[in-house]
Amino acid sequence: MKAISRKIRAHVTEESDNGRVPMNHSNKDGKLFAESEEGRPLIKENIRQPNTYPTQSEKRVSQGLMNVRKAARGNKEMKFTALLHHLTVDLLRESFYSLKRKAAPGVDGVTWQEYETGLENRLVDLHGRVHRGAYRAQPSRRKYLEKPDGRLRPLGIAAMEDKTVQQAVVTILNQIYEEDFLGFSYGFRPGCNQHQALDAMSYALLKKKVNFVLDADIRGFFDNLDKSQLVKFVEHRVADPRILRLIQKWLNAGVMEDGKWSETETGTPQGAVITPRTQKITSVLIVP
Repeated sequence: MKAISRKIRAHVTEESDNGRVPMNHSNKDGKLFAESEEGRPLIKENIRQPNTYPTQSEKRVSQGLMNVRKAARGNKEMKFTALLHHLTVDLLRESFYSLKRKAAPGVDGVTWQEYETGLENRLVDLHGRVHRGAYRAQPSRRKYLEKPDGRLRPLGIAAMEDKTVQQAVVTILNQIYEEDFLGFSYGFRPGCNQHQALDAMSYALLKKKVNFVLDADIRGFFDNLDKSQLVKFVEHRVADPRILRLIQKWLNAGVMEDGKWSETETGTPQGAVITPRTQKITSVLIVP
């Protein structure tokens, strides 16, 4: 395994945004903290108990991913060369059931309910194609969402199989990057929400000397993201070529709009399951 030089504090608590709680870390006093240096307990309603897995297969999947997390926590310079074997049929099943039931379909036109019919056979076939390298990402279906100021935000709706595989890869990557993210980073994090961010800001304003609050936004971040640079960021921690190829397939799948396919030379589709995670990976690796 190759190494890189980085010093980034680990996030100390996380939950899954689909209701599953991989694990909670505690400090020496047994209390949960948003950031160890801050010394402030999380608000009560944000503290949840670890999940108990109902089946033996899910328990095995979880144990394997927890080993990845443990390795990531123990060595901040480790590059993970073997990750795809954690993408199992069980993880694909979990990933499918974590998706929104009423989400709009992608270019395949397949809804969540339709894909659930004959699910086990579908997942076995999908798992085989992913591991053989025969899986092909489909283009995202372009849809526009109107912003409060009247501008249109382009969204990319992925096909059902792409959503499922993306969610599985996100679960795997979370085991690594949740150990790298700063504790006061709340955006697009499993178990982190706007209420916790407001709670942390409220504490800082009341208890610490604050001269100003900066509200900043990168205009068109997702649309203008350099895809090659994004992959390089991921390679700081992930050296499994099969995982990297999956990410590149999604980045290069293009979009379908009014029945016409177009290539996206830059950017990553907003609305994709994998997109928020890649944004946070980019953020954590440019922290000085």
